Amino acid sequence: MSTFTNPTGPQPPSVYWRRRAVVALGLIAVIVIIVLIVVRPGSSSGEPGTAPTSSAPPADEAPADTATEPAAAETAPAADATAEPTAGASTADGTACDPGDIALAAILDKESYAPTELPQMAMSITNTGDSDCVIDLGSNQQRLVVSSGEEQYWSSKDCQVNGTDQDVTLTAGQTLETPAIAWDRTRSSPDTCDSESRDAVPAAGATYRLSVFVGDITSADAAPMILN
Repeated sequence: MSTFTNPTGPQPPSVYWRRRAVVALGLIAVIVIIVLIVVRPGSSSGEPGTAPTSSAPPADEAPADTATEPAAAETAPAADATAEPTAGASTADGTACDPGDIALAAILDKESYAPTELPQMAMSITNTGDSDCVIDLGSNQQRLVVSSGEEQYWSSKDCQVNGTDQDVTLTAGQTLETPAIAWDRTRSSPDTCDSESRDAVPAAGATYRLSVFVGDITSADAAPMILN
């Protein structure tokens, strides 16, 4: 039987095992010291003899900003009772439009309205000429009028405030359309700008007409509507 696994001698076996443990610990300590000398803890994990590098650029060489500031969007001045056309419109200097080359048309979203429905009204402006021209389409120049027979019932100018001017270039043959505004089915006047003091117009099948204007230019035809 091996004397390594079963030590023999005048002393009890436990004594020999303790001696062997002390020797083994001494050997382990020597090995650790040798490893520490060779490895040198605290040295860079990079290649020997080279300093660690940083991915950050030098302080005087900041990275270029790849994001560009968005250009400020052009916005038309707000209007109270009418709104400037926006789709395809551009402001520029040029030859003023001949009124004879500008065609206006009144636009309604429906022809007949239920008692709780409000007519949505707008206008289109077309350059029927052969050349580009400039026209003021600001809210100061626009006017929408609702009438029945010879009587005017409502006008977008009656209570308009802070009207604006906006010169717009219309290319030859171009048509622009203004955003729609709602008519509350009341009779307007400069003295009744508080909507609570306005009277509702007659309904129950009454017929009204929408006419539109830009300055001295008038729509050739009025758009009819029936209020139920």
